[in-house]
Amino acid sequence: MKKLLLSTAVLALTAACQPAEAPSETAQTETQATAMTGSPEIGSWGFDLEGMDTDVVAGNDFYRYANGTWLDTTQIPSDRSNYGMFTVLAIEAEEQVQDIILELAAQDAANGTIEQKVGDLYGSWMDTSTIDQLGLAPAQPYLDEIAAAETHDDINALFATIHHQSPYGVGIIPDPADTTRYTVFVGQAGLGLPDRDFYLEEDNQSYRDAYLAFIEQIFDLAGMEDGASKAQAIFDLEMRIAETHWSQEDSRDIQKIYNPMPMDQLAALAPQLNFDAGMEQLGLDGVATYLVAQPSAIEAAGQIFEETPVDVWQDYMTFHYIRSNAGALPEAFDAANFAMFGTTLNGIEEQRPRDRRGVNLVGGQLGEAVGQVYVERHFPPESKTAMEELVANLVTAFEGRLEALEWMDDATRANALQKLSTFEPRIGYPDEWQDYSALEVRSDDLFGNLTRLAEFQWAEQLADLEGPVDRDAWPYPPQTVNASYNPLMNQITFPAGILQAPFFDPHADAAINYGAIGAVIGHEIGHGFDDQGRRFDYDGSIRDWWTEETNERFESRADRLGAQYSGYSPVEGRFVNGEFTMGENIGDLGGLQMAFTAYQHHLDSCCDGQAPVIDGFTGEQRFFLAWAQVWRRLYRRDNLINRLATDPHSPSQYRTNGVVRNLDAWYEAFGVTEDNDLYLPPEERVSIW
Repeated sequence: MKKLLLSTAVLALTAACQPAEAPSETAQTETQATAMTGSPEIGSWGFDLEGMDTDVVAGNDFYRYANGTWLDTTQIPSDRSNYGMFTVLAIEAEEQVQDIILELAAQDAANGTIEQKVGDLYGSWMDTSTIDQLGLAPAQPYLDEIAAAETHDDINALFATIHHQSPYGVGIIPDPADTTRYTVFVGQAGLGLPDRDFYLEEDNQSYRDAYLAFIEQIFDLAGMEDGASKAQAIFDLEMRIAETHWSQEDSRDIQKIYNPMPMDQLAALAPQLNFDAGMEQLGLDGVATYLVAQPSAIEAAGQIFEETPVDVWQDYMTFHYIRSNAGALPEAFDAANFAMFGTTLNGIEEQRPRDRRGVNLVGGQLGEAVGQVYVERHFPPESKTAMEELVANLVTAFEGRLEALEWMDDATRANALQKLSTFEPRIGYPDEWQDYSALEVRSDDLFGNLTRLAEFQWAEQLADLEGPVDRDAWPYPPQTVNASYNPLMNQITFPAGILQAPFFDPHADAAINYGAIGAVIGHEIGHGFDDQGRRFDYDGSIRDWWTEETNERFESRADRLGAQYSGYSPVEGRFVNGEFTMGENIGDLGGLQMAFTAYQHHLDSCCDGQAPVIDGFTGEQRFFLAWAQVWRRLYRRDNLINRLATDPHSPSQYRTNGVVRNLDAWYEAFGVTEDNDLYLPPEERVSIW
């Protein structure tokens, strides 16, 4: 059973005239040098000047102006699908976490301690000789229960477990009608390729061909007969499911996916799927209403289920069970899985070393266990204090912008200000760490360890369902390089992993921090007011607090922004989906606007409104350069195609160029005129927040 979560708008983290000559890093002013303490991680004030291409005019391609030399001289590592500033920090955090894991693993820890569990989980992953020797034996009990199914009811019983693939998924989330309690989320599922577009779009035939061959390969590796015909039947089944799936843009529209139903209505929607018995088997019975995301897809899944023979469902579940556990099976399965999902779908040339993959496994599955040590070693208290101040400054800046917003009426403004006042920032790490005492980990049983981890995590979710919503829970461990907004909790979260240069550096020029992490903070705040986040109230409940007139004004601005992004094509013949990426684009645009206002307030409070010129750059120019720097990224073509279909974030060049061309302050900072390629007439520039 695939666990599904309601989208929480997670961030996947983005001259006057240009200097006449390539600027020198030694020209820092005495005033600014005095203002900073310590040495920045990057350059002399927080920006990599050598990565620029000043032969490019800022107003023609600001992304290349700020990053062109880096883009031209950097190569994507052979084990990566893309490479950028997020990757740099992720690798650094990975190395730090690996040191922690190896230290814990080296201890002669007593059984049941967290040190023993960390060490044995990592050790079982690295014990490839035992994995190869065991073959499919660890998976056999689960394959046998699939083989033993004789009826559709038997298949339904397997769907209602956490171990097997099914055409629907469930998860436990705060109830949007009352965010003090949990409810059950039910949504479309069942595909092996990343999205329905991979099945339906003509341009994706090569991916479909490779996937069909991969299915057959899995059966061949497992020593199961008639792999080719089984593969075709499975692919045909998934094609039918894909034809009923909702699009990505519809699946992120809270007004469309918010469909609460009591059990009798859910059961009647797809009676073939036996939801009443299945939910009871999963421990999810007795819930007042179930939140059904894509009702027509669930209804169609019931019809497809009934019309598909039991033996096809058996083959389907067998394939997916082996595929989803490939990393814990002999090397041939692992290699085949990587060839499909790493190389074919993302263009990665070679798989990452197994030890690094093991670090990511432990860092994800026991993330808060190693995260405690990570925070102690790599996240100083002063960084948390500085971030708290930055968040407060961004909130104040946005409050001022809301109060002066000309297109918003007073009634809507009052609700917006109330929502902003209740934002809850979480910085660095959780106040309470996860308890792993109920988890059993063995040194010689990787497959069993992963199975028990899944069961442990599901048991924790079931326990959540019985009580009030835990507002202290974090979506990921502190070493994660990411940030997020949760509309159901009205919380913004910034883990320690992202609070490093180039995003945040306490020793860098203030313009850098405001243009980088300040804009990321603004981005996450902005998610509370993007096209979907604005549907939630100050306490995370779904409520329409917009007047009709102000709603129309918002939608007009959002539609204009979406049209801009829908015209961007990073791969020939393929375009950004402006509707699917709308929330992230609004977050980027509003976040940079908020951060620029906060930076101006900072200058007013410290420097009489004036920033010194450093290396020929004004404070305003440095601010926008900081934003461009954090979005340095190279993509492999297949990965970019994959992202266009599945990632709600626009490609990095548009997270830079697509944003700045809408901001008057950027035009003023770099002397951009109608002769420049990125120029938009003032009436075509979009300003929302």
